Amino acid sequence: MPEGDTVFRTARRLDEALRGQAVTRFDLRVPGAATVDLTSQTVHGVVPRGKHILMRIGDHTLHSHLRMDGAWFLYRPGEKWRHPAFKVRAVVGTATRDAVGVDIAEVKVVTTRDEEQLVRHLGPDPLRDDWDAAEASRRVSADQRSIHVALLDQRNIAGFGNEYAAELLFLRGILPTTPAADVDTAALVSLGARTIRANRDRVDRTFTGVNRPGQTTWVYGRANRPCRRCGTLIRRGELGADPTRERVTFWCPACQR
Repeated sequence: MPEGDTVFRTARRLDEALRGQAVTRFDLRVPGAATVDLTSQTVHGVVPRGKHILMRIGDHTLHSHLRMDGAWFLYRPGEKWRHPAFKVRAVVGTATRDAVGVDIAEVKVVTTRDEEQLVRHLGPDPLRDDWDAAEASRRVSADQRSIHVALLDQRNIAGFGNEYAAELLFLRGILPTTPAADVDTAALVSLGARTIRANRDRVDRTFTGVNRPGQTTWVYGRANRPCRRCGTLIRRGELGADPTRERVTFWCPACQR
């Protein structure tokens, strides 16, 4: 599942492959942007902002969001793609690499001077140099909803998704339904920042410190399985800002009170 660490690694790979090169192919397959052509423009860089990717080309920025299933792949020019063409939403090619965006969402092109309008709603990002832990803690504490919902709101902290919310709350012994105002948000935010930074450079995300398949999480995806700490069966539920945005939650009823 693409979360802030996945987006960070994706942007870094794209930046390393494309930076400084001229665009030889530019193909957006989304309504409203299909006629945009940045061919011959130079790629100045690719940067992550929370779960958003900003690819700066010439005087413009190609903005994309991975959502649940999106990904960017890199190919040699002419190399056969490993996925159906109908899933492709964007192609940015250079003389040495083709970046292919599959199932990506929110594809937009704006002038780079206006790119901040697309991401200015985001809260502090623990993977950026300007990370402000105190502000992130303040925003989460001020949220009137449950702590699970507050952690997922990108306006509070940019980058945490459902897996991070479930795992961080387990590690801090907090029930997902606990009001955010009742939580030691400074400690929770600090743990979250350390965890996502540790996972930033890993191929496979882990919360347990173990990289073996099936052993990387404490509670996420483990409904009705015994807790790794106490043996109690992990529970599964749903929480969301409203009925249309509910997300699956996992917790240990003994370790999280």
